[in-house]
Amino acid sequence: MRRQLLEILACPVCKGGLELKAEEEDEHEVLEGALFCGRCRHEYRITEGIPDLLPPLRRCQ
Repeated sequence: MRRQLLEILACPVCKGGLELKAEEEDEHEVLEGALFCGRCRHEYRITEGIPDLLPPLRRCQ
């Protein structure tokens, strides 16, 4: 994931801003890490440069 993408991304749950927590990166992009929403406390993993921005599943009761 390129760092510039962070400027246009929002949390899919609450539409809040996301904070990048990079664990591994090269000169072009973040390869491993996470995007974290401080507003609703959800974390979205970045694996092999691809952010998984699917909202968490909610279980039916």
